[in-house]
Amino acid sequence: MIDRTRFKTISENRKAKHDYFIIESYEAGIELVGTEVKSLRQGGVNLKDSWCTIDNGELFIKGMHISPYEKGNIFNRDPMRVRKLLLHRKEIDKLYGTIKRDGLTLIPISIYFKGSNVKVQVGLCRGKKLHDKREAAAERDAKREIDRTIKSRNKF
Repeated sequence: MIDRTRFKTISENRKAKHDYFIIESYEAGIELVGTEVKSLRQGGVNLKDSWCTIDNGELFIKGMHISPYEKGNIFNRDPMRVRKLLLHRKEIDKLYGTIKRDGLTLIPISIYFKGSNVKVQVGLCRGKKLHDKREAAAERDAKREIDRTIKSRNKF
């Protein structure tokens, strides 16, 4: 996993953590135009239903919505346009082989600033079945109950 203390997180895809097991994650750059970066600085991005594909040896993100910049007038682009992700060729080839062989999916997990650059954390994921989601919810509820009990006992 990536050390998140030095970065400014713009948005996280919480639905991805609910619907998928994240096996491995990669940090990728993203190809943006000027007004999209300004909109990202204002937090105008939604990763909820986005996914990544590999076409002709290049990685693309689809379904990501970047809100138009209010002061951008004619320079704004389509909010749902397909954007290219920047990874090394060897990493893309490795991901492509893994996806084809194991039937996994590439899902954007978060988008953040690393210095002045915008980065996307892409996860190699396997979908959860319904019983896996129920198990995770039960574990989360049990942990919450244990924490409440410990907190209430420490008050006295």
